[in-house]
Amino acid sequence: MAEKKPIVVVGSINMDLVVTAAHIPAAGETILGTDFQNHPGGKGANQAVAAARLGVPSGLQVQMIGQVGSDDIGKQLRDGLNKAGVDTSSVGTAPGSSGVALITVSATGENSIVVIPGANTQVTPAFLDQHSEKIRKAGLVLAQLEIPLETVVHLATLCTNAGVPLILDPAPARELPEELFRQVAWFTPNETETAFYIGETEKNLAISAQELQAKGIKGVVLKLGSKGAFLADPSGSEMRIQPFHVQAVDSTAAGDAFNGAFAAAITMGQSRLEAAMFASAAAAISVTRKGAQSSMATLQEVHQMLGDA
Repeated sequence: MAEKKPIVVVGSINMDLVVTAAHIPAAGETILGTDFQNHPGGKGANQAVAAARLGVPSGLQVQMIGQVGSDDIGKQLRDGLNKAGVDTSSVGTAPGSSGVALITVSATGENSIVVIPGANTQVTPAFLDQHSEKIRKAGLVLAQLEIPLETVVHLATLCTNAGVPLILDPAPARELPEELFRQVAWFTPNETETAFYIGETEKNLAISAQELQAKGIKGVVLKLGSKGAFLADPSGSEMRIQPFHVQAVDSTAAGDAFNGAFAAAITMGQSRLEAAMFASAAAAISVTRKGAQSSMATLQEVHQMLGDA
């Protein structure tokens, strides 16, 4: 059997400071929380851990390109990635603080997040060039928007030149240059992000996906949370992915679980539809647990979820 090319994740590495409360406070409101915990997070690191945990039995390698700070948090974040089986040889240490996310989680599993980028701002195009060989040898690359936009644009060019598919999770949503859309193999927005990029919230799912593809994007997966997902692949095929019904505890990293699982499934040879169903199951499992990286599913758990559906 031919060796699988690795998944390379380029993105943020944060520590999540998580407060649990009955509800998310409104502006100017002070409430009492019920719990406080620290969890390794960051969209990039979360997706790397999600893919690594699923790829362990099949020998799938996941490599992280990013930066942590020179503080104690940076060491904790690197150790967490290593423990999850992620290759951190391309994770640098930038002077100063690591990235931090302040997260409030309600009793129903909804969340509100404020991100302080810290060392993630030092994931620059020049830093990327230092690790470009890993990008060229990747089976596919995962990226998000918690690192400088100029770096994401540069990454897309590196991927295009090397013929490596790029999966872009447009979170947090921001204006993107037209050329970036044309270099993306898979675009994976949630409902809020989809509305940001097409300008409306009430459109039919197929029309929303088609409008995104009209920007030059090859494939689109609309992440719909508890309503499942919608797949529009480069061939023109479209498919609604039905949700897995679970009791949500914390939805913090559900989108990251989806992206990491989608990348892992494609790399392991699943069809696009199978990969989207696989990813939806992994995301459903993640919301039943607290935390970001700690909530990611194993391959056995995803297969069990799919078998029970």
